Amino acid sequence: MSKVVDHATASDDRSFFGQPRSLANVFGVEMWERFSFYGMQGILLLYLYFSVADGGLGMPQTTAAGIVGAYGGAVYLSTILGAWIADRLLGSERVLFYSAIVIMLGHVALAAVPGVGGLAAGLILVAVGSGGLKANATSVVGTLYAPDDPRRDAGFSLFYLGINLGGFAGPILTGLLQTTVGFHLGFGLAAVGMAIGLIQYSRGRKRLPDAARQVPDPLPRSRWSRYIGIAILAVGIIVVLVLTGVITASNLVTIVIALTIIATVAYFVVILSSRQITTVERKRVYAFIPLFIASAAFWSLYQQQFTVVTIYADERLNRELFGWEMPVSWVQSINPIFIIVLAGIFAALWTKWGSRQPSTPMKFAVGTAVMGGAFLLFLPFAGGAANSTPLLAMIGILLVFTVAELLLSPVGLSVATKLAPTVFKTQMVALFFLSVALGSAVSGVLATWYATAPERLYFGVLGGIAIVLGLMLALIARPVLRLMGGVR
Repeated sequence: MSKVVDHATASDDRSFFGQPRSLANVFGVEMWERFSFYGMQGILLLYLYFSVADGGLGMPQTTAAGIVGAYGGAVYLSTILGAWIADRLLGSERVLFYSAIVIMLGHVALAAVPGVGGLAAGLILVAVGSGGLKANATSVVGTLYAPDDPRRDAGFSLFYLGINLGGFAGPILTGLLQTTVGFHLGFGLAAVGMAIGLIQYSRGRKRLPDAARQVPDPLPRSRWSRYIGIAILAVGIIVVLVLTGVITASNLVTIVIALTIIATVAYFVVILSSRQITTVERKRVYAFIPLFIASAAFWSLYQQQFTVVTIYADERLNRELFGWEMPVSWVQSINPIFIIVLAGIFAALWTKWGSRQPSTPMKFAVGTAVMGGAFLLFLPFAGGAANSTPLLAMIGILLVFTVAELLLSPVGLSVATKLAPTVFKTQMVALFFLSVALGSAVSGVLATWYATAPERLYFGVLGGIAIVLGLMLALIARPVLRLMGGVR
C-alpha cells in the first residue's frame, strides 16, 4: 500500500478523539515507556547522592547531578542511532518495538543488580532503548497524517498527553516504593510498566500504516559488515577509555556535550550537502537551525527539573502535607498534571485557530521566553532557609514550566516531521532530539554551578538569557517562516 493511500485512509479515520485509531496504540506504548522512564528518573538523582545507609550510592551532589545530566543527554543523543537504523535498516515501527524491549531490560538491571555495576548497565540500556523509541514513536505518529492535515499539531498534542500520563504516575508510584521499601523495588516497578507497554503495543502493531514500516534509504547488504565493524570498534574504544580513566563520572557530562555538538554539526552538514534533497527541502533545513538553538536553550532550563529542581525540592521546599512529608520525587509529577489538564486545551486551540494560529517560530520564541520567566519566579524564594519555599509557590512555577513546554515541545516534534526531507524523515526528528540532548547535558553542567553560585544570581542570569533569546527569535520569525516554504 502506498503512502498516499495510507494517509488518505488515516484522514478518514477519526475514531480516537477525532484522530486516527492507531494514534491510541502509539499513545499507549509511549505512555508506559514514560511511566518507566520518569518513574526511574524521579528517584535516580536521590539514589546517586543519598548515603549508603539510606539506600543510595553516597556520591557527591555535584557528581550525581552531572551523571543525571549526562544520562539525559545520552538518551537524546542515542536517537541518532535509532533514527539511522530506522531509515537505513528496519523502519521506524520495528525499531520502536525492539527499543521497548531494551528499555525493559535496562530497568531490570537497575532493579536486580546492586551498586555501580547495575547502575551503569541499567542506564546504558535505558538510554539506548529510549533514544530508539523516542525518535521512532514520533516518526510513526507522523505517518498517520497527510502533510497538510490540519489535525497534525492537535494529534501530536494528544500524543504528548500520553507521555505525561505516564510521567505523572511514574514518579508518584516509584517514589512511594522508594520511601517505604527502597530504591530497587522502585526501579523494578519501572520494569513492570515497560512490560505492560510492550504487551499492549504488540496487540495493535498490525493496524499501523505501511509507511511506518518503510525503510526510506535502505543500506545495501554489501555495506553491512563495514558498519558492524565500526560499531564494534566504537564500543571497544569506549570500554578502553573507561578502564583507563579517561572517561570518568565527573567529566562524563562534558564528553556528552562535546559529542552532541559534533553530531549536530555533522548532521546538518550531511543533510544540507545531500544531493537527494530538493532546493525547498534544503531551505527548510536552514530554517530549522534557529529553532534548534532556541530548543537547546529551552531544554537546558526545563531539564533542570531532574537536577536543580530536585535538589531544591529536597533542601528548600516545604513538603509537609497535613503532618506528612511527601516524597521528593512527587514534585516531578506536578508538571505532568498540568500537561494532562492543558494539553487538550492547547490542542483544541490550535485546531480552532487553524491557519490563524501563531507560526512555529513565534511559538518557539514565546516558549523560550516563558521558560526564562519561570526561572525568574524562583527569585523571591531563592536563598531562603531549609524547607522555606511554600509548595504552592513551586506548583505555580511548574505551571509556567508547563505553558512554556506546550508552546515548544509538541510543536517541535510536529515541525521536525513537516520540515524533514523525504530521505531524512526519521533522522530529522533525531536532529530535534539532539537539541534536547544538548540542553539536557548542559542542565547537568549548570547544576554544578547551582551548587556554588548564589541562588538569586543563578536563577536571575539563566532566566534573563532565555528571555533575550526568545525576543531575538521573535525578531527573525518572519524570515525563518519564509525559509520554511509554506510550512507554518
